[in-house]
Amino acid sequence: MINELFIDVKDRMHKAVEHYRHEVSTIRTGRASTSILDGLKIDYYGTLSPLTNVAHVTVPEGQLIVVQPFDPSSLQAIEKAIIASDVGITPNNDGNVIRLNIPSLTEERRKELMKVVNKIIEDGRVAIRNIRRDANDHLKQSEKDHDLSEDNLKRAIDNIQEMTDANIQSLNQIQEAKEKEILE
Repeated sequence: MINELFIDVKDRMHKAVEHYRHEVSTIRTGRASTSILDGLKIDYYGTLSPLTNVAHVTVPEGQLIVVQPFDPSSLQAIEKAIIASDVGITPNNDGNVIRLNIPSLTEERRKELMKVVNKIIEDGRVAIRNIRRDANDHLKQSEKDHDLSEDNLKRAIDNIQEMTDANIQSLNQIQEAKEKEILE
């Protein structure tokens, strides 16, 4: 029973870290990255399709993203979707491809992005702590039901705390890396 709980906690904490890693990766840092277009859906013949299914997205240079549709007739739909999205970049359509110029970050914008990253990572820490709390509550209930001895409870809570510390450390590393990237 305790092993199943540990596996569940480890899995949930890992998923939380990966979720917040993905959240942080979508933040624009003044450098072109195809990940800022990952969530974009295109109305392609009446069906919402991911951008990667209807176009080839490349980063030929540091400040430019090029979107080349597989079907030239979908160029207007892709452009509309980019404009309607929260990407905040105006597309340049030349009739064959769409170019997205990524502007350099101002100092003020860098500070705003740092705050956003800090908030996302803090949400991640709270999620990890909530998982720890749920597991500890479950362990304490098991001890009350006499399914677990006091020594085993203490050991199990310590193990859960070690997992929590390790995952929070992972989030801190993600935060440090993103802050370094923003400040470049």
